[in-house]
Amino acid sequence: MKQLLRRWGPRAVGLIVTAIGLYVVAPSVVALLGQWPQLRDVRPGWFVILFVLEVSCWMCLWVPVHMLLPATPWPAVGSAQLAGLASGCVLPGGSATGSVVQASVLVRAGNAAPQVAASLGSVGLLTTGMLLTLPILTVPAVLIQPPPARQLQLGLVVSLVVAVVLVLLGLALLHWDSFVAVVGRMAGRGLHLVRRSVSATDVADRVVAQRDQVAAAYAGRWGRALAAAAGNRMFDYAALVAAVYAVGGRARPSMVLLAYVLSLGLALVPLTPGGLGFVEAGLTSVLVLAGVDSDQAVIATLLYRLVSFWLPIPIGALAWAGWRFTAGQASAPRGSP
Repeated sequence: MKQLLRRWGPRAVGLIVTAIGLYVVAPSVVALLGQWPQLRDVRPGWFVILFVLEVSCWMCLWVPVHMLLPATPWPAVGSAQLAGLASGCVLPGGSATGSVVQASVLVRAGNAAPQVAASLGSVGLLTTGMLLTLPILTVPAVLIQPPPARQLQLGLVVSLVVAVVLVLLGLALLHWDSFVAVVGRMAGRGLHLVRRSVSATDVADRVVAQRDQVAAAYAGRWGRALAAAAGNRMFDYAALVAAVYAVGGRARPSMVLLAYVLSLGLALVPLTPGGLGFVEAGLTSVLVLAGVDSDQAVIATLLYRLVSFWLPIPIGALAWAGWRFTAGQASAPRGSP
């Protein structure tokens, strides 16, 4: 009995918490999905642009994984990432569950489990570092208040500039020990205000250790790995910019960047898979504060979540099924049916 509780107890609690979270956000999600008919007013070309941007976002994550697992074929790397992304959108646990699914596919592709765990751990630290760096760039961008964007190209230029800055900051973090220690101590002081048992020195040491792990994993290939991690975030941000302009919305790219960063934080809420409901409500509200009309903000949020949350689910399922079929065909002996 105790073994059953230990094995299934946490999973049952997770399912219960997820069910409660879905129950709370269900009205807002249903209301948002009720606006689906409005998408017919969006020009078909925008759907192509959004699809290309999101696919580019996914492919950027394949690069750092393949760099650490070079013997793994690209189709297996892509299928693993897409399957993990899809599972994180439908199962409790979000990205943590997706990482488990991604790791299982990579192990079945012929990689040793410890190697896969170490590789995905390094990739996770790299992408998390990019995610934590974005707010540092967002605050100055909002305070400077550049003129309102009139064209999609300006939003894309902003994403390119931010990507370059992210790479430069990443290189500084990899080579500048004192800078890493200062960042770690600042984060530690912030955590100490919430948890008194956490000291700034311990956090700084942990940040330096994690930096050393990433630096050792991508030794001599830092530029390529950082560019891929930055591209992953900026292609996704560009998709949000495109969604706003597709519905006729006009807002400063810096404010859209702020809305994007907040949506990433809401996506980490563990109550629902992928932050379902929380992201929609938060992103719509921030876009309205950024100057987008309320109706346009709702449609833009729906359009963006269509390609960033709902689209990966069927694509990830098809990628996983296709990989299983091709892997089975490859492992079957010649002449077998």
